[in-house]
Amino acid sequence: MSSGMETAGGGVEDAYGEDRATEEQLITPWAFSVASGYTLLRDPRHNKGLAFSEAERDAHYLRGLLPPALASQELQEKKIMHNLRQYEVPLHRYIAMMDLQERNERLFYKLLIDNVEELLPVVYTPTVGEACQKYGSIYRRPQGLYISLKDKGKILEVLKNWPERSIQVIVVTDGERILGLGDLGCQGMGIPVGKLSLYTALGGVRPSACLPITIDVGTNNETLLNDEFYIGLRQKRATGQEYHELLEEFMTAVKQNYGEKVLTQFEDFANHNAFDLLAKYSKSHLVFNDDIQGTASVVLAGLLAALKVVGGTLADHTYLFLGAGEAGTGIADLIALEMSKHTDTPIDDCRKKIWLVDSKGLIVESRKESLQHFKQPWAHAHEPLKTLLEAVESIKPTVLIGTSGVGRTFTKEVVEAMASFNAKPVIFALSNPTSHSECTAEQAYSWSQGRAVFASGSPFDPVEHDGKVHVPGQSNNAYIFPGFGLGVVISGAIRVHDDMLLAASEALAEQVTDEHFAKGLIFPPFTNIRTISARIAAKVAAKAYELGLASRLPRPDDLVKYAQSCMYTPTYRNYR
Repeated sequence: MSSGMETAGGGVEDAYGEDRATEEQLITPWAFSVASGYTLLRDPRHNKGLAFSEAERDAHYLRGLLPPALASQELQEKKIMHNLRQYEVPLHRYIAMMDLQERNERLFYKLLIDNVEELLPVVYTPTVGEACQKYGSIYRRPQGLYISLKDKGKILEVLKNWPERSIQVIVVTDGERILGLGDLGCQGMGIPVGKLSLYTALGGVRPSACLPITIDVGTNNETLLNDEFYIGLRQKRATGQEYHELLEEFMTAVKQNYGEKVLTQFEDFANHNAFDLLAKYSKSHLVFNDDIQGTASVVLAGLLAALKVVGGTLADHTYLFLGAGEAGTGIADLIALEMSKHTDTPIDDCRKKIWLVDSKGLIVESRKESLQHFKQPWAHAHEPLKTLLEAVESIKPTVLIGTSGVGRTFTKEVVEAMASFNAKPVIFALSNPTSHSECTAEQAYSWSQGRAVFASGSPFDPVEHDGKVHVPGQSNNAYIFPGFGLGVVISGAIRVHDDMLLAASEALAEQVTDEHFAKGLIFPPFTNIRTISARIAAKVAAKAYELGLASRLPRPDDLVKYAQSCMYTPTYRNYR
């Protein structure tokens, strides 16, 4: 026996190096992997639980590590859905779903795809908002990549710590404006994690190709700074040069590490940064801001569908927004763009049909000097008005859209005024979560005598009014961004062009059938979302090819079929 193998424990050979584990060894524990037995059960990507067959249990040293019963993926799904439905508190369902994702990735996605209408509100809005508020307390295992001010100068090295090399979609937040809940700092990580699980479930992007990132530059939320369980930097937010230098280093490192064709989605940045970052990087990187562009695209799709119920073209209507932030101005811009495209009218003339109200009242010309740059195109000639009700009565819009983040702002008077001069007033209350919605579905229908064409950002149950059941539309970005992202990925697009957003809106509006309109729906049901996503992806990819922005050549003949063939399916694989 060689002297190197002698041990104090009675000469038993130390084959695994456990006695010498404290010595410096030139072995990286993750440089090799043992896909057998115990390790396999703890790898969420390959674990199947009781679904391992007898042959697999023998081949992979699983005998005795599992109870003897065999269970199909369908049976496992049935059990977990049964368990989830026992929870009274939505946050507990969220935690259970996150635990499942950490334990058995394919089962998590199978569950989400097969029960999308029931589970979407759990893994995304509204429950994800509460999860972010309490993220420090419910934090178990890190998900995604955390980049903080401490990493300045080393961001590329941090990206290289992520185990996956071929990343296709990054969702990044700095946690400053999470949903309508404000600054949640580092705890905003729940949003990129949730968004990317939808990219996979609804858009079919492979889980291993998705990377959630939170950039922690501090927080101005005093509650969090004083919370002993807070997981982020305990300092006020960095701003100005310090902030922009970190973001510049991050964007450069992303391109350096993952190449031109990785889609970086900015998520829940505060208004001032969101517009600047999008304007700055859209020329040099493949970037997308869901709050500005995704929201706009899905709302435009809702309006295009609503026109089939209400009549007229986009240009025939007058629009009034409550809220002039990222969502409001983003939607307004896209409506004007689509209007201009179909009428050959200059975009400035189209903008005159669209009015915005912010916290100080109607945005008018006399306020132009004091307005932020993204509000200035919407300052039209009109006397100053302080309240939404005055604006509704004066402008007499046919479409009222709420993106204010403030609940209960579409009052009875406002909705009644809309109903007084419109046979079918179009009312979109888009703020999330549900508690921040400008009005509820029930209020919209009852105050308009059941005549409103209504959609909201968070889900509402169907409402019965005068013996008729109204099904409120949910203007959920999850209709657009997964399919949009898939379209960008399959075409190898190198930039995002506004026409690709218009293509996504038109593709979604085309999915609404007469049968849906009969129920009052202006968005298709979520149940066949993967088919919808594939069609959106095809339209987006087609537009990328048409604009010369696609790098995957030659162009596939049938883009819908190609999109479907690229989509991840979460059924279990058989192992040799």
